[in-house]
Amino acid sequence: MIHSFQRDSCLVFIASFSSGRRKRLQSRLLRHHVPLLIVSCASIAVLYVTRDYKDVISRASFATAYPAIALLSGTLLVGPWNWLRKRPNPVSNDLRRDVGIWAGILAVAHTAIGQCVHLRGRPWLYYIYGPTEHHHPFPLRHDAFGLANHTGAASALLVIALLATSNDYFLRKLGTREWKKLQRWNYAVFGLAGAHALLYQKGIEKQDWRWVAIVVVCIGLTMALQAVVFARRRRGIIERCKK
Repeated sequence: MIHSFQRDSCLVFIASFSSGRRKRLQSRLLRHHVPLLIVSCASIAVLYVTRDYKDVISRASFATAYPAIALLSGTLLVGPWNWLRKRPNPVSNDLRRDVGIWAGILAVAHTAIGQCVHLRGRPWLYYIYGPTEHHHPFPLRHDAFGLANHTGAASALLVIALLATSNDYFLRKLGTREWKKLQRWNYAVFGLAGAHALLYQKGIEKQDWRWVAIVVVCIGLTMALQAVVFARRRRGIIERCKK
């Protein structure tokens, strides 16, 4: 009888846990993923059809770049915004995670498409000098074009690692502390992506100032809000230590 009771209790717990996970997933799909899908597709479509580039690849690269950097910025704004409004700000925030998933999808898509925009059919020349180019003995590109591509590639590789581990399985496997340490690499992702965007805009493609302004606003707003929260937290810690 005891074993039967334990078995029944275990089955009830499993059923209730599965039901809770299913409801949470449904809520995330409806509240986060569907709106993010619509906004992402709409912004990509608008940017794609309004560009005057002659080929599909250049349009697609441009159209995925700006939504990606905006969503990356959003992942770093959710936490500070919650903190300023004195809302709960858990280690794993579903909204921040879901925005990060879509930011990662667009960033990886942009990186893959971007390998085909310049030097068609020779993507390795994004990162190393060709045999006919004038360069130093060091083979890796270290001009503006090379730096833009290296920062973009590094950002994309980090995004893939974060996407692969941004789930409950790795949160349980790594533990809260280690998982959070890993997810903090998102700051490096954003910094590298910002450098990549600015280098391409001003150093290579000479984009209109309005497009440059979008990236500058994303970077500036993110840095400003992060700095405000950091300063307030630090002041709070100092005041508590004095008491």
